[in-house]
Amino acid sequence: MGGYTVSEVAKLSGVSVRTLHHYDDIGLLKPADVGANGYRYYGKDELLRLQQILFHRELGFPLDEIGRVLDAPDFDRVAALTAHRTRLQAQARRTRRLVRTIDDTLAALQGATTMDDKAMYRGFDPEKQAKQEAWLVDRYGPEIRKSIDAVKTVQKDWKQADFDAAQAEIAGIEAGFVCALADGLPADSAPVQALTGRHRDWIANQWPQPVTRAAYKNLAALYGEHPDFHARYEAQAAGMTEYLQAAMLAFAERELT
Repeated sequence: MGGYTVSEVAKLSGVSVRTLHHYDDIGLLKPADVGANGYRYYGKDELLRLQQILFHRELGFPLDEIGRVLDAPDFDRVAALTAHRTRLQAQARRTRRLVRTIDDTLAALQGATTMDDKAMYRGFDPEKQAKQEAWLVDRYGPEIRKSIDAVKTVQKDWKQADFDAAQAEIAGIEAGFVCALADGLPADSAPVQALTGRHRDWIANQWPQPVTRAAYKNLAALYGEHPDFHARYEAQAAGMTEYLQAAMLAFAERELT
């Protein structure tokens, strides 16, 4: 009888034998065969399924939700792996940014160099920022200028580490949406709404005023209307803009006042 035994799969994957038994009991990962001696045997398909289980566990999905995703008739393993790759790339960029910030700070503290205040604006294009602000004023009227200035006031004392952390967090959140979209999860499902909560918290850290239901809905509309936002999200995954908007609108109705 071919295949890996449960103990061999445990050694390969780092998942405990007890956990593999539990996955079998709940129907999440059934062995390919069970011998007359009661031993479980796993083949290539089971190993690939276990890989997907572990990827989704990293995203914080509950086991019952993972089962529904993997058992869906339209589940696409290639699309799922592509989405996981996008998420991991975002995490890698975050790690590189944080390491760079630590190195710069250590060098400054040790007297090897001085920190350039302009570094906190690294990666921001002043001309592009000006165009975005002009678009907002044209779309929403001169009163929006107060909100733009208020956001700048919130961020004026940020250090490079603050900017790096903020960019890393939003990159991770967006990568999570890409994975959820690839998995076919509804925008109003519990895992996606948990991710949307992180998005709302990220926005709250940028804004000087509370993120109300109306404000969050307006932001969702902005994502669809502004060409830069639309291009940003569609570059990550086709349909990402509409998916994010739907998640935000569902969250606003359920969680915000």
